[in-house]
Amino acid sequence: MKQYILPLRDLVVHPSLTVPVYIDNPVSVACIEAAMNADRRVVLVPQHSWAYPATVEDIYYIGTIGDIVQVLRMPDGAVHAIVKTTGVVALNDTTVQNGIFTADINPIEIADDMESETTIALRDKIADCLQTIAASIRKFKMEKLRNVIQNYPLPAFVDSVVEMADIDTDNALKILCAPSWQDKMILLLEQVKLLSETFKIEDSINRRIHQQMENGRREAILQEKMRAIQKEMGEDSEEMDSENMRKKIQKSAMPTEAKEKAMSEWKRMRSMSPMSNEGGLLKTYLDELLSMPWDKSDNTPIDLNNAREILDSQHSGMRGVKERILEHIAVMKKTGGNQGTILCFVGAPGVGKTSLGKSIAAALGRKYQRISLGGISDEAHFRGHRKTYIGAQTGRIMDALKRCKSNNPVIVLDEIDKMGRDWRGDPESALLEILDPEQNKTFRDHYLEVDFDLSKVMFIATANSLNLSNALKDRMEIIEIPGYSMDDKVQIAREHLIGRAARDTGWNTDDIIISDDALRHIIQKYTSEQGVREVQRELTAILRRALLENNCVDTKTEFTNEKIDQLLSVRQSAGFSKKIGFGVHA
Repeated sequence: MKQYILPLRDLVVHPSLTVPVYIDNPVSVACIEAAMNADRRVVLVPQHSWAYPATVEDIYYIGTIGDIVQVLRMPDGAVHAIVKTTGVVALNDTTVQNGIFTADINPIEIADDMESETTIALRDKIADCLQTIAASIRKFKMEKLRNVIQNYPLPAFVDSVVEMADIDTDNALKILCAPSWQDKMILLLEQVKLLSETFKIEDSINRRIHQQMENGRREAILQEKMRAIQKEMGEDSEEMDSENMRKKIQKSAMPTEAKEKAMSEWKRMRSMSPMSNEGGLLKTYLDELLSMPWDKSDNTPIDLNNAREILDSQHSGMRGVKERILEHIAVMKKTGGNQGTILCFVGAPGVGKTSLGKSIAAALGRKYQRISLGGISDEAHFRGHRKTYIGAQTGRIMDALKRCKSNNPVIVLDEIDKMGRDWRGDPESALLEILDPEQNKTFRDHYLEVDFDLSKVMFIATANSLNLSNALKDRMEIIEIPGYSMDDKVQIAREHLIGRAARDTGWNTDDIIISDDALRHIIQKYTSEQGVREVQRELTAILRRALLENNCVDTKTEFTNEKIDQLLSVRQSAGFSKKIGFGVHA
């Protein structure tokens, strides 16, 4: 015969106890009524969820069976029931119908060793631990604890200790279904010991915090006394610093709104103790405002001939790309601003997208900053954090302007196609505002909380692919940079890469003799990319190996095809190679 189950919230009841149960849930009341009409027996089972359980998984599989001794019905429909528990049972084949749970039960036998010496000794040990905790922590009421220890029978003792020590339901159930009272005492002692150690750790932490607060209060009092003495002697450094900051704010080139905001925050800071956390945060905020380049610009006149020479000297080939850049610079010279779209260089790795941005900055005579966007998924990278947060700081755009100390630098937004998006925000939405000339005149960083004009900044984006949103593409002019031809790679190696490899390895460039055919041999046999990074690595590897064979002396050496294969074959046999499309890459 199935028994009715009464789910209880966070309540584990032991056998041999008379338990009062207050029931105000209509389904639980119906359960009691059904049990009264059957055999007046009910199983008290703890539940996982706080709300009334709806499924079998919401209740535990262990409970305490008991007889309903008395039921008192209240005018509001609630019920007071008194249940005398008789044993521990395991539930099988639990079902639920109309919210009422029923199950088959299997009794769990508990050995009757209440009077054994070991059980009594364990009870005394638990009582001693509880008294120690109560004396030092004052968690338990001593009168109730003394009554539990002296007068309660063992089942009531265990039940009361579980309740007083606030033992979680899972551990309470382990104690409930232990095979003997001795085992119950052992499990209960473990929980009480754990509680004692937890209280010791909490007490140690509380003492440390109290000591730190006392030390901080003592330091604050001494600081105030020192300030008073300095003020009497006319040496109030804090007052002088505060006054100097006020003068800096008044003399700064901030717009009116920003200056009013700064003065408002300065007044708040002045009314606070310099030792307070908020006072320090306000001072840091004002320092950030003052460090921004509100009126500092690089006003180097634009020289188209000089710009062309710089681009040609630093980049070989790419004639169409360089002509488009020169057109953009010509418009900037004519209009005196950044009129025109944002340039976005798209191409394979190693074709020179990022270095083009650096060359444009040199051609314009402006500061250069690079911001890598790879993996960014937090909008705060661009907009900054609210200054109320711990560790708050400005966004990367404002930080770049502050570091270059200019409001019209060239900022390269590298790998714009590698941005992410997650629960922290959508960085692309912030970037759309930054790249829009109609919106970025009043860009507002969350940390600074004032508008800053980004229209003077020349933004250049780079990407490896066109995996961009339509809105982002609309903000920019896409300039695709194709891979280099064989002749272009040879020219770049001759003009740039050999000298760079020589500097990296300590060679004198006059001692390096390498023909165009040898360079083509390296490119054809050992590289497969559209750019020139692999060529750079192979040239460096050849010079390193030659340096090793010549005992670190860079003697004049002609690098023929055979010599190159010989040098790189040593690295290949040593395991420094990988298979690529055109042969073996050393």
